[in-house]
Amino acid sequence: MTATDKTRFELPPRQHKDDGEVRRVGFELEFSGIDLRTTADTVKSALNAKIVSHSVAEIELEADDLGKFNVEIDWDFLKRVSAERDGDRDWLELLSQAAALLVPIEVVCPPVPVARLGELEPMVRALRKAGAVGTEESLFAAYGVHINTEIPRLDATTLFAYTRAYALLQWWLVDTQTVDMARRISPYIDLYSQAYLKQFLSREEATLEQIFDDYLEHNASRNRALDLLPILAEIDEARVKSVIDDPRIKARPAFHYRLPDCHIEQRDWSLRGPWNTWLVVEKLAERPDDLDQLARAFLDAERPLIGVNRGEWVRTMDRWLQDRELA
Repeated sequence: MTATDKTRFELPPRQHKDDGEVRRVGFELEFSGIDLRTTADTVKSALNAKIVSHSVAEIELEADDLGKFNVEIDWDFLKRVSAERDGDRDWLELLSQAAALLVPIEVVCPPVPVARLGELEPMVRALRKAGAVGTEESLFAAYGVHINTEIPRLDATTLFAYTRAYALLQWWLVDTQTVDMARRISPYIDLYSQAYLKQFLSREEATLEQIFDDYLEHNASRNRALDLLPILAEIDEARVKSVIDDPRIKARPAFHYRLPDCHIEQRDWSLRGPWNTWLVVEKLAERPDDLDQLARAFLDAERPLIGVNRGEWVRTMDRWLQDRELA
């Protein structure tokens, strides 16, 4: 038995940011099975929204109570060409239909207050009923769910704690969420290397300068299961772009967690699962003494040539979390 209540969206240990505002969370869902327009119409109906703009690649909707939702074909080329050649509708429609066979549809949700995440559930159920299918549908696209969670305080202490917690849990998270093999071998959700883990977990505290140094040395890519580039760009965009000048990096004070699969076609699947599992990271981040002890245990587990045994560490973390009812 675990402490996690899978029937509801759990609340994080810190529900408010340092300025007193409620923390917000944005989800991105990738799937196939239905086309762009059907997806937009489904979101519109489920959330009582209205369409405010559209092209053959993107449709924007406004839900009065929640904000703006983007429905798009997840292909930068089509979005760019659509903007440049909007008058050539027939050609663009054909290109859009061809793209639908190879790339996912993506629903990008606005940041929603943590206590209101359940209001997204009617949309998920409606998309399932309309025919949306997720990760297991494609061997190539590696469909997933991205979670963009506002950091409670944009400072070195908070960022260091959350990153340490995730670093200690990353292998456990992959096994717990039984991440699809196609996604594991894809380049989109690479895990942090043992070299980075050793370097980062060796620190008992860190300045922003050290956090930047460690991360950009080992992770100069968007393709990480926990991508810190958006949050680092929010702090110092020029420094991030001096290492990786990618226009897709959007500066924002939020963690970009990209690990979970999207199983929207399964009747019992919900955004609750990925969200509640992410909260294990947040719970551990709030336990500084435990972070210190676990970091030392990880470093002590290193063996010459082979490093830390992944399977043994997963079992260690699983027992530790179960004993403290954190998972």
